[in-house]
Amino acid sequence: MTSIWRTSGWVLVGSALILALSLGIRHGFGLFLSPMSAQFGWGREVFAFAIAFQNLLWGLAQPFAGGLADRYGAGKVVLIGGVLYAAGLICMSMADSPSTLLMSAGVLIGIGLSGTTFSIILGVVGRALPAEKRSMGMGLASAAGSFGQFIMLPGSLGLIDGLGWSKALFVLGILVALILPLVPMLKDKPLVSSGPQQTLGEALHEACTHSGFWLLAFGFFVCGFQVVFIGVHLPAYLLDQHLAATTGTTVLALIGLFNIVGTYTAGWLGGRMSKPRLLTALYLLRAVVIALFLWWPVSTTSAYLFGIAMGLLWLSTVPLTNGTVATLFGVRNLSMLGGIVFLFHQLGAFLGGWLGGVVYDRMGSYELIWQVSIGLSLLAAALNWPVRERPVARLQAQGVAL
Repeated sequence: MTSIWRTSGWVLVGSALILALSLGIRHGFGLFLSPMSAQFGWGREVFAFAIAFQNLLWGLAQPFAGGLADRYGAGKVVLIGGVLYAAGLICMSMADSPSTLLMSAGVLIGIGLSGTTFSIILGVVGRALPAEKRSMGMGLASAAGSFGQFIMLPGSLGLIDGLGWSKALFVLGILVALILPLVPMLKDKPLVSSGPQQTLGEALHEACTHSGFWLLAFGFFVCGFQVVFIGVHLPAYLLDQHLAATTGTTVLALIGLFNIVGTYTAGWLGGRMSKPRLLTALYLLRAVVIALFLWWPVSTTSAYLFGIAMGLLWLSTVPLTNGTVATLFGVRNLSMLGGIVFLFHQLGAFLGGWLGGVVYDRMGSYELIWQVSIGLSLLAAALNWPVRERPVARLQAQGVAL
């Protein structure tokens, strides 16, 4: 065990740092909704649509980025993604119209995220570790992304307060560029199988004819809907409840802090218990937490408690979902198959981010979207329950390591 972790240590450290930078900055975009909308006189739908489109394009590009990483190694994909991400932030700092905001925050950052986040990085981790350590490794890397959120959210708010939103985005673009010198730490190479080579078409057909693959994908749709709606609109929602701007930032930071515990614990438990059953429990708990948040009168204390509770459940779905995909289909095409599942996450993210703005502009309240989030949690719990962690017949016949 010690030699395994020593050998893979640099891969884990590099993966963790990349996720911390990429996701830490990405989770702070909601802080820019109010200042940008106020300066340019936009409704919340304009900013919400740009971020929603970012998530949609991120999801659409993810299977292609994952396929390239599986075939040619993740390093090149992460390098290109980092360049586009940094360029998108710098261009977003100069955005002065809905179209320029859409091109920068939506297109450039969306494609950049597809090369620097979970599907690519967890594919690297999955190939670097043996099956019995894979879930924990994914949990550790995912927890690093949460730590980045905890650190970067107060940092982003401080930059906005001190420099204004435009210069703050420029500084964040420079920080994202730090991903580039971390790429050599990944040491990821295409996996050479000892058994018969599976073509891309065969891998896709195998996954698309497996019911568990689709159940995981549709369940992950719900995760995307909830986390992006909350990440983008919660600061504005709390301002509407007459709480200080720092309250929303603190809540998102608490989500990031406690998600460190949640993702690590989920990864650890995923190596010992049924990952689909754990996913069912997580979605049920999300429904309870959101319902209690709406039931209690909104205050600074209730907002902080919501942040802590949601943090424990926030991205705990990621190592469990990706770990289940790896168990079912192996790791050779993990980045691509994980990318397809993640596409559904991002379809949900698009709807959660955009509909939050639409509903607010039409109804003056987020109440309907909160209620939809509760119903979707119950649906996701039901979808994950029937999934069974049983390798496909091809892997069982080959008798290869998963």
